[in-house]
Amino acid sequence: MLQEVWKKKGVREAVASYLFMAPTIIVMGIFLIIPIVYAIFLSFNRVRVLGDLSYKWSGLNNFIRIAGDERVWIALQNTAEYVAIVVPIQTVLALILALVLNSQIKGKNWFRIIFFLPTVTSSAVLTLIFMWIYNRNGLLNNFLDFLHLPTYNWLGDPAVALKSIMLMNIWSTAPFFMVIYLAALQDIPISLYEAATIDGASGWEKFFYITLPLLKPVTFFIVAMGVIGTFQLFDQSYIFSGGSGGPNNSTLTVVLLIYQYAFKSLDMGYAAALALMLAGVIMLATLVQRTFFKEN
Repeated sequence: MLQEVWKKKGVREAVASYLFMAPTIIVMGIFLIIPIVYAIFLSFNRVRVLGDLSYKWSGLNNFIRIAGDERVWIALQNTAEYVAIVVPIQTVLALILALVLNSQIKGKNWFRIIFFLPTVTSSAVLTLIFMWIYNRNGLLNNFLDFLHLPTYNWLGDPAVALKSIMLMNIWSTAPFFMVIYLAALQDIPISLYEAATIDGASGWEKFFYITLPLLKPVTFFIVAMGVIGTFQLFDQSYIFSGGSGGPNNSTLTVVLLIYQYAFKSLDMGYAAALALMLAGVIMLATLVQRTFFKEN
C-alpha cells in the first residue's frame, strides 16, 4: 500500500519539496515560532527567575496590570509621538532624495553613496556620535550660537530629548527608504512621461498623476516598515538615557520599558504581556494603513 502511494508522482514531489524546506522550517520553528508560543505562555504566568525557575498561573492579571501602569501610558505616548512625527517626515524626505537622484544631475552616483552612508553605519556608533553633537558645548549648539539662535540642552531637557532622537533617526533611516523609492522610480516606463508631455502636462501634473499613483504600493511598504521600525525603538533611547528612559521618562519607549521589566525587575511574565500588547498595536497600525492605502 505504502509502496503504491510512494510511486505517485505528486507524493514524491511533495516529500521532496518538504525536505528542501525542512532547514527553513526547523530554523523558523526554533527561533521564531517556539519563542512566540513561549512568550504567550509567559504572559499568563507569574515567573520567578532567581533560584529555581518556576511558573505560577495568573490568568489575565498581567494584562489587567497594564491598564493601571502609568509608565506604560507614558511609553505609549512617547512612542506614538515618535511614530507620528518620524514616519511621515522620513517618507517624504526619502521620496525627495530619490527624485533628486533620479534626475539628470552631475555626480549623482557619488551623492547616492554619500546619502546611503548613515544606513550602513552601526546604530550604536551613530547614537554616540550624535550624543557628542548634542552635548551642551557640542557641534549643534555651537552652530546655533554662531547663527545667534537659541541653544538647547538636547540630552537633559525633557521637552527636547525625544526630538533629538527623532532628528537622528530621520537622518539615518531616510536614505534606506530612498533606495527603495529610487528603484521604484526607475521602474516607471519613460513612455508614460513622454505621452504626458505630448498631451501638454506640466512637471507637477506628471508627478501627481503618474509618479505618485504608481508609487502607491511602494509607499505602503515604506510606511508599514517605518511604523514597525519606529514602534520598536530601543537602542537609541537606551544609549541616550543610560537605560533609564530619562530625563523624566521623556525618552521612555515601549520596548525600553519591556527591557526594564524583563532584565532589571526580572518580571518576565509582565514583560511578555507588554510585548504582546506592542505586537497588537503594530498589527492594528498596519491594518489601518492597509485600509488607508486600499491595498489587497
